[in-house]
This record gives sequence, C-alpha cells and structure tokens, in this order.
Amino acid sequence: MSTLRVAFAGTPEFAQIALARLHAAGFETVLVLTQPDRPAGRGMKLHASPVKAFALEHALPIAQPRSLRLDGKYPDEAALGRDALIAARPDVLVVAAYGLILPQWVLDTPRLGCLNIHASLLPRWRGAAPIQRAIMAGDAETGMMVMKMEKGLDTGPVALTRKIAIGATMTAGELHDHLMLAGAKAMAEAMAKLEMGDLPLTQQAEVGVLYASKIDKGETRIDFSKPATEVDSHIRGLSPFPGAWFGADLNGKPERIKVLASELGQGQGEPGTVIGADLTIACGDGAVRLLRLQKAGGKPMATTEFLRGTALVAGTRLG
Repeated sequence: MSTLRVAFAGTPEFAQIALARLHAAGFETVLVLTQPDRPAGRGMKLHASPVKAFALEHALPIAQPRSLRLDGKYPDEAALGRDALIAARPDVLVVAAYGLILPQWVLDTPRLGCLNIHASLLPRWRGAAPIQRAIMAGDAETGMMVMKMEKGLDTGPVALTRKIAIGATMTAGELHDHLMLAGAKAMAEAMAKLEMGDLPLTQQAEVGVLYASKIDKGETRIDFSKPATEVDSHIRGLSPFPGAWFGADLNGKPERIKVLASELGQGQGEPGTVIGADLTIACGDGAVRLLRLQKAGGKPMATTEFLRGTALVAGTRLG
C-alpha cells in the first residue's frame, strides 16, 4: 500500500480509467472531486459521472461542488469543496478531465502539488480540445503527458511523455480510447516515481505553442471546397461528437447528415458532388469516401446500409 495520500479530480470515463489504475496500484484515495450529477437519457434523470460511480463502488469519499472559485457564482459550494480538500490532507492532487477551473488555493493545498494528464505533446495543443484539434490539423502523432499544474493554461513542467501515432483513418473517438489507457498507465508510473522522490520535471519549450480551443458548432459543417486531406481530417477529428455534417435533399426535404468515418478517395469533380457509387465526394482538390453516416434521429450506418434507403447517386450535389 502506498504511503501517499492522493486526492483525485475528474469526471468522465477518461478520468475514471486513471482513477481505477491508481486504485489498483494501491494508492490511497482520500478524496474524489467530480462534477455534480447531470440529467441524461429520455427521462432526463440525474446520472452520476463515471468517476463518481467508481468512487461509490469502492467507498471513496466524494465532493461535488459546482465551482471551486471562492469569489465565483457558487461561493458556498466552493467553500465546502475547500474544506473537504483541506480536511483530506492530500500529498498530491491528480487531475484528469475534471471540467472545472482550479484556482490558486487548490494548486497550493497538496504538499507535492497537482499532477495532470493532458492529451497532447505540449506545448502543442494546450487547452480544451487537444484530441480533436490534433486530427483536424493532420498531425501524424500526439501523446499523453503528465505535467505539474501551475496558474497558466497547461503551461506547467512535464514529468512523463507517451507518444501515439495517429492512423490514417483514426477518429477522435478511437484516439481518445488509446490516449485514455496510455494516460492512466503514465500517471500510475509518475505517482510511483513521485513516491520514491524521483519524478524529474522539465520545463515546456517556449516555441511551438498552439491552443486547442473548444469545438464550436459553427465549424462542424463540412466544406467540400477544401482539399480532400483537410475534409477527411475535419470529419475524423469531429467523430463521434459533435460530428461533422453536410446538407442534402432527401425525399424532397432538406436534412443534415453526420459523417462519422471517412478516407481519401479517387477522382475529381465539382466540389460537393457525388462522383462514385461508394459515396465518394469530390473536394476542392481530390476526393473523400464517406464510410459511416447518421441521419438526424437515426443510428450510425455503414455506407452500403445507408444507401439502401437513401438515393445519393453520382451527380448529386451536397449543399
């Protein structure tokens, strides 16, 4: 059993896998911070986050403040969160996709500071959407980094780096899963080194800084006038959520159709025109082949299944 007292802050499955790895490695979790339960599903009932579900299953103490900013919108909840964290007396706070801003008092509370797992090769893609932005930019590789948190946005010194190649047809969802496992493993390794007093930290480079801004709905529409390589990266980078889309007239009415998978195709033509029976679409330069699609309110379908009930024949213009 580890002698480190560990507090953990995270919310989605990405974080839950890391918490489970630390728990299995024998680290004592003295407090779990996770976001409040959210309404979901057809009945919009409140659902616990994956991190909370794991904490409940393993009888770990939980706090769910809506904010940790003492001068913010929920000062009473922030004060309760502060009291819970101080009372837990953590040596270190592990942070993974928590979703709340950590004010300076949080960073100063653990004796050994706060360690974060970040899904990029810093300083490239600091910020909210590093996985999506790496694919959308056509990067050949990305990675997971364990970094010590400081006041700036993902500016802290780096402890461990794990690189991962981005495959030619890899979607953001698939890359997320690879990084999730790599990050959990890297954090467990970093914690073991920290306990032994052997976790070296390296300052980030001052060149090559890029920011991964949050995905805006206004950038999800597919622009087939762009080169096929950019269109393909755009589609894969937004899959499965929020999903890149195009408009088309189906059965006499306009619909939005999400594209969840694609690859580079063959051929040329007027951008946005169907040029192949396999749903190859001409782009500004080259073409893309659409592999998996979803109508509004429908289920995701492979191209062959989608075309059985939808006429998008050669020559159709997508608008």
